[in-house]
Amino acid sequence: MKLFVSEGNPHCLKVLAALEVTGVHCGVQYISHEEKVVPFLSRPSFPALLLPSGQHLFSSNAICRYFFEVNGQESNDVSNQWLEWETIVLQPVLHQALHMAVVQGKGSEVSRVLQSPLNFLDQSLSKGSMPHLTGESVSVADVILWAALYPVLSDSSLALGEHKFVRAWFDHLAAMHSCQSAAQKVLQGKAMKNYMQKQSVPQSFQCRDTQPSNSSPAESEEGERAVSEEEMEAATLTWRKGLTSCSLATERQHPLLPEEGKRNILLTSALPYVNNVPHLGNIIGCVLSADVFSRYGRLRGWNLLFVCGTDEYGTATENKAREEGLTPQQICDKYHAVHSSIYKWFQIDFDFFGRTTTEKQTEIAQDIFWRLHKNGFLVEDTVEQLRCENCQRFLADRFVEGTCPHCSYPEARGDQCDKCGRLINAVELREPQCKVCRQTPIIRSSKHLFLDLPKLERQLEQWLEKSTSTGDWTANAKQITRSWIRDGLKPRCITRDLQWGTPVPHPDFKEKVFYVWFDAPIGYLSITASYTNEWDKWWKNPQQVELYNFMAKDNVPFHSVVFPCSLLGAQDNYTLVNHLVATEYLNYEDTKFSKSRGVGVFGDMAKDTGIPSDVWRFYLLYVRPEGQDSAFSWADMALKNNSELLNNLGNFINRAGMFVTKFFEGCVPEMDLQREEKKLLAVVGWELQQYIQLMDKVRIRDALKHILNISRHGNQYIQVNEPWKKIKGGESDRRRAGTVTGVSVNIACLLSVMLFPYMPLVSQTIRDQLNAPQSCIGTMLQGTGTFVCALSAGHRIGTVSPLFQKLETDQIEALKKRFGGQQKPAQSSVSAPAAPGAEVKVVGGVDPEKAEQLTKAVAEQGEKVRALKAQKAEKDVIAAEVSKLLELKKHLALAEGKNAAPAPQTGKKKK
Repeated sequence: MKLFVSEGNPHCLKVLAALEVTGVHCGVQYISHEEKVVPFLSRPSFPALLLPSGQHLFSSNAICRYFFEVNGQESNDVSNQWLEWETIVLQPVLHQALHMAVVQGKGSEVSRVLQSPLNFLDQSLSKGSMPHLTGESVSVADVILWAALYPVLSDSSLALGEHKFVRAWFDHLAAMHSCQSAAQKVLQGKAMKNYMQKQSVPQSFQCRDTQPSNSSPAESEEGERAVSEEEMEAATLTWRKGLTSCSLATERQHPLLPEEGKRNILLTSALPYVNNVPHLGNIIGCVLSADVFSRYGRLRGWNLLFVCGTDEYGTATENKAREEGLTPQQICDKYHAVHSSIYKWFQIDFDFFGRTTTEKQTEIAQDIFWRLHKNGFLVEDTVEQLRCENCQRFLADRFVEGTCPHCSYPEARGDQCDKCGRLINAVELREPQCKVCRQTPIIRSSKHLFLDLPKLERQLEQWLEKSTSTGDWTANAKQITRSWIRDGLKPRCITRDLQWGTPVPHPDFKEKVFYVWFDAPIGYLSITASYTNEWDKWWKNPQQVELYNFMAKDNVPFHSVVFPCSLLGAQDNYTLVNHLVATEYLNYEDTKFSKSRGVGVFGDMAKDTGIPSDVWRFYLLYVRPEGQDSAFSWADMALKNNSELLNNLGNFINRAGMFVTKFFEGCVPEMDLQREEKKLLAVVGWELQQYIQLMDKVRIRDALKHILNISRHGNQYIQVNEPWKKIKGGESDRRRAGTVTGVSVNIACLLSVMLFPYMPLVSQTIRDQLNAPQSCIGTMLQGTGTFVCALSAGHRIGTVSPLFQKLETDQIEALKKRFGGQQKPAQSSVSAPAAPGAEVKVVGGVDPEKAEQLTKAVAEQGEKVRALKAQKAEKDVIAAEVSKLLELKKHLALAEGKNAAPAPQTGKKKK
């Protein structure tokens, strides 16, 4: 890992200070401002961090966040909002202030320019009881804001008398040796003046539309990226290579087994509980995300096995059977079929979708149990359990609800609190209730077996250190796992007083069954064993197999701690997870999904809306909660369908195909590449490379944006060149129309391949309309991306027709009403600084319930504003949506008991 910095560059102070504060081991190289180190950028960009993977980070804030994350300090919501404020509000002002002070010699005017942001910062610091922006210790937000302000606040001539809280905070950080050392390294003497004199003159900061610093490279570069001559020539050479003769096998040969010399990937999606019909959040959190990655992996030529199935044992099944007058097995059979039908409609392409109520499950679970017993990793203890006398049964953890003993959340379950994430023993709950009859249960004693997690802790930590450093674990997965380890592991009960479950084979516990979180993950193994008798070639082969687990964040500890400990303790060379991919939660509008209240769309309802499954897939993946909770919104779904699918993607692909049909009798014309085409090929090739880099890292939502970027480039290319006019001109114009049409239809072919993981039916439809060769699928995603001419001159295309339909307002309003139920605002635990620039004071009239609802609305509206900016919408459209956002923030402040003046735009930032 190497950090490239240049002297005099204020942004380099941020990263050096973060490096010094965190103590991360990283080489530092000082180079000139003009030197280029990021290969795919056409101009120098500093600072830049070369990662061990060979990829680059070139946003100073992103690099700082990375150093803190490597050091085990994740950014929370408060830090993220400070970083967004720093980028959107503070940086444009600072850029102007530094130019005035350093280049123009007008240091006396700096105080005036910085007055507003310093007022806000001082006000925010005055409200906190802690010395730093986000808590007791120095955070990434402190380092970034301190370093940003250092070039001006280190000047003693700047009067800060009226900002005493800012001065105290700034001086405290400036006194730290790590910060002093960083400043001495890059901002000495005239280095900063030399640097600033070479920078562009800043625009008026009131008008500037500044990109958030932790946006993806695609967002920060979109539409503005300069392309070098070398990039254009390289893209042209690649284009002329054409399709490779080999193509991917279209039919998988089952059973799939690991192969020598191939990348062998075993991919699992968290097993859905059988008696719950999955809602949209369940679908995007597990099976849909896993399906996208599995389809992508097959396009890349990986040898990949994708398994899942229904988790069928436990009290919930017994209760559901009683409600419907069926046996537990009949309930499992019924709802397994429901799940299978739902996933089939959503086009989830499992290699095998099984279930846990099998002999293989019993055989493998009992084998792991006896191995743990033999190796001394099981202990006996007497447990106090909650028993409902009214229902005449011991209560499973998830059938107990009460107040969390740690954070006082009133709806904590008997095994875990959804708000603070802490694990709970059901008897620790305050004011517990049976969820079935709402009676207060009593405590009874019972002897049980426990997995001795403390005894396995050292092995677990050694494995985790390797897996999290070499694999692609999402930030929340690492954070949740670290919090478990930090709190210290305790023995975990693996048996339950139930009837419906895998029987415990020990004679002293023959009346008990395995606890679901010991038993259920073993379902991955037994489901694979139901698929092939050679299942151990996948599950006992860590040398050859990479294991990916997909899930929502509430399942993380069981997959990163409990299940790995079971397999480590079994000492049978099991394949452990290499890549743990966890989403946050998807909410419904401004509340939670609730089957009982009729709120939200559940899997069995989506097909009745008349909206194609590919459109559902697209929108769920567009709002996939990768870094923070997100929300399904009918209005936003209509917006994305009508703008991104219909007007952007569909419009481009349809026009490209129609030009071939209408102007060239259905055959792709000759293409004479000019400079404009070569530049376009380079830009499209770069977008393809970004797509592959992000998909390789399971950044599914971010990768989707690059597909849409390519179609935007294509639309602009067509619009500028107007082939429908040139075709009516002379020979030269007709040739030009042919080139534009041919290049466009080839971009459409590329898009069909990139779309396949997201929208498989649409992808196939495009390839059918273009009569695209099968080999295009195996060529385009080779290596780092290969955009070749797949449809050469003379290629005859098929019949072209529109791909998407508009979602009308009345249709959407009817669906919103149909699935609205009796809504109850969702819980929100977001803590963030008040809107920058706001004059805030505590007043009466606090309305917590309304504040929770408005918090969600602010986040959603902020997302809408950012989307419109990314789409480069008309200024008046953006301004109208910004006004709505400010109004929502105003109401939120009032609901929180504050009095807020109108404020500049901020919002919850995507990670």
